Amino acid sequence: MALFDLYKLYLSSDKDFIKKLNNILGFVPGNTVLYKMAFRHRSVAKVLKNGSRSSNERLEFLGDAILGSVIAELLFKSYPYKEEGFLTEMRSKIVNRANLNQLARKMGFDQLIIFDHKTVNVQTKHHSMLGDAFEALIGAIYLDKGYNFTKDFLIRRIVKPYIDIHTLELTETNFKSKLIEWCQRHGKDISFDMIQNGDGESTKLFTIQAVIEGESHGTGRDYNKKNAEKLAAEKACEALSI
Repeated sequence: MALFDLYKLYLSSDKDFIKKLNNILGFVPGNTVLYKMAFRHRSVAKVLKNGSRSSNERLEFLGDAILGSVIAELLFKSYPYKEEGFLTEMRSKIVNRANLNQLARKMGFDQLIIFDHKTVNVQTKHHSMLGDAFEALIGAIYLDKGYNFTKDFLIRRIVKPYIDIHTLELTETNFKSKLIEWCQRHGKDISFDMIQNGDGESTKLFTIQAVIEGESHGTGRDYNKKNAEKLAAEKACEALSI
């Protein structure tokens, strides 16, 4: 181990935090500020001089994209003869919020997240906070270590020990049916509405909103209309904690 890593682990002011991260992740972080940001919920965020907020939301956005890219490549190589629809559904099973929450809990992220206990209820913590921090952490690792390191970390430390891809293949996760059944049970009107894409976007790209009682609860985008509806339904299920 490098001398600088040893200093961080045993002599730095952040040594307790770094030791926890090292135990969970298997490496000593470089830019500690990024990793602290990854576990800072918006309920305790401060407004910075440039107008942005010091929460994990921007890192979450980045981490979501990196995670999706790594999983997409993994599935593409694991299933060389499967169609695009199958690959999209498999990716959704792996990166959906419920699965990320479970992974984050198994890895012990709940002991690292900083949030306002007075304003954040237990339901919010279990339904979104852990998964958000998981994605934010991936964003932090990417900025700190680069794409190849992050890809290797995800496959070696996340996918192999925690995700059985072939078992997931046999698991049915139909968010659209789940959402429709929930709406029927609660007497709510639901529709999946296609909205116009922005200027310069491909006309072949479908953008679908899951609209319940006239209000959009989730948006999905895909080059296949059915897949876009599934993604919109997944987002709605996440937003409604279904």
